[in-house]
Amino acid sequence: MEQRVFSVSEVNNYIKNTLDSDPLLGEIFIRGEISNYKLYPSGHHYFTLKDPEGAIRCVMFRGQAVRLRFRPENGMKVIAFGRITVFPRDGAYQLYCSGLSPDGIGDLHVAFEQLKEKLYQEGLFDPAHKKPLPKYPERIAIITSSAGAAVHDMIRVIRRRYPLVKLLLLPVRVQGAEAPAEIVGALRYANRWKLGDIIITGRGGGSIEDLWAFNDERVARAIYESEIPVISAVGHEPDVTIADFVADVRAATPSNAAEIAVPDRAEILERLRSAENTMAGSQRRRLDLLRQNLETLRRKRSLTDPMAFLQDKRMLLGYVQKNLSHAGESLLAAPRRKLGALAASVDALSPLKVLGRGYAMVTDRAGQVVRSVQDIQIDDELSITLGDGTARCRVEETVYQEAEHGKSKEEL
Repeated sequence: MEQRVFSVSEVNNYIKNTLDSDPLLGEIFIRGEISNYKLYPSGHHYFTLKDPEGAIRCVMFRGQAVRLRFRPENGMKVIAFGRITVFPRDGAYQLYCSGLSPDGIGDLHVAFEQLKEKLYQEGLFDPAHKKPLPKYPERIAIITSSAGAAVHDMIRVIRRRYPLVKLLLLPVRVQGAEAPAEIVGALRYANRWKLGDIIITGRGGGSIEDLWAFNDERVARAIYESEIPVISAVGHEPDVTIADFVADVRAATPSNAAEIAVPDRAEILERLRSAENTMAGSQRRRLDLLRQNLETLRRKRSLTDPMAFLQDKRMLLGYVQKNLSHAGESLLAAPRRKLGALAASVDALSPLKVLGRGYAMVTDRAGQVVRSVQDIQIDDELSITLGDGTARCRVEETVYQEAEHGKSKEEL
């Protein structure tokens, strides 16, 4: 019997047909750990599932990958669903994955934690970015479903607490694939046209799937970019969404958001009454003090006897005048004595005094005092000043007498 020889492609196609005809391998769930994970620009995911004893290659094409709610990572334990077949070109069998979910926890929970970590690292949860709420808002924009109970609860609470505020409802879907885009559009619209001093966005309670629109990255970034403070009011108190972390204020419920957004009218009225009583008491005390001051002024002597004030001032003026006079006399006494002494000294040195005692003063024609016989010549005209007048004379003769030897000029 002649032995048949197969080509490589025939063998690979035979194996492929065999595997494709096995119903177990056509729809199979495989538990394993992801390794060698790669995401190509084409959108296809390639990875390996492994356990302690073996490994199998896997591929998830873009058409199936777009439905993933989380991002696969190396080391993640997952359950993959798909079919096992052979790619005839290389003869290697692999799992063509059409579904992937985390092992032990839901894919939504994994997606939530992954997005939460990503946005945290980017700083979207930073308290420094949180904007304060205005104390007395004039307008509030509510972004939620117009058909849900949440919007009616918020309107009821706000009207009861602070009826002065104006409310604007921006109705959107809060559940389903279209919900995130509508919520983002409403947030941007409210900011563009400055529709409120505060934005409240949220919905009533539900499952994690029901609340998933508020775990969408697009919604988180729109809240972060809002110039108007945003209050997140999603679900019941235990429910937590990504929107709660990004929003400026997180409310436990929609009703709680309404309470946070506006002050309580009763509390305001109570504060006003308290302020009124405080102001009234302050004014009463002020009036009492003014009455006391007025009574004190009324009893003053200057008002009961106006002339007494002038008399007191007149006496004070006389006293001051007397003191100034005494001070002036004391101040001038010493200079007056000193002046008298100086006048006596000057008088004693006066040439007139000397002339009065029989002396004379001789001056030449130029009025210069002649001090020596050597300063004059024969026929010089001189003036002789005596105690009672002046005589003019001409020099006929000079006699020089030296005081030390008693000799005349002629003798020398």
